[in-house]
Amino acid sequence: MARLVLEIPDVLPFATTIDVRVTDLNYGNHLGNDAVLSLIHEARVRYLASLGATELQWSGCSIVVADCAIVYRAECFLGDRLRFEVGPGDVSRVACDLLYRAVREQDGRLCIEAKTGIVFLDPSTRRPVRVPADVARATG
Repeated sequence: MARLVLEIPDVLPFATTIDVRVTDLNYGNHLGNDAVLSLIHEARVRYLASLGATELQWSGCSIVVADCAIVYRAECFLGDRLRFEVGPGDVSRVACDLLYRAVREQDGRLCIEAKTGIVFLDPSTRRPVRVPADVARATG
């Protein structure tokens, strides 16, 4: 079976630390796949805040996640401290990718690689709009 491969640059411009909580665990007593998406969301919100943006207001637009890909590299457990690195990926007419890497701080082990496709919307019409020029410059 072919495995999903994400090309994540060696260096991403933003990093934040998030601890695995008891509510993030599944019946296997490790980080659940549903919780991973929530952690990615938290990392994205923190990244946007570092740019002076939010999901509701990024250069006059709001954003929505159009797609997501996650590759699991290692299990994570309660109390693991994950260093999420976040940065820009490909830019298209109305969307861009955000890339993520999570490394367990305790041992330096790569645990998660991910990508979200972000679509820019006019906040009043909720229709897709061009990626703002300043975002395209910063992400492209």
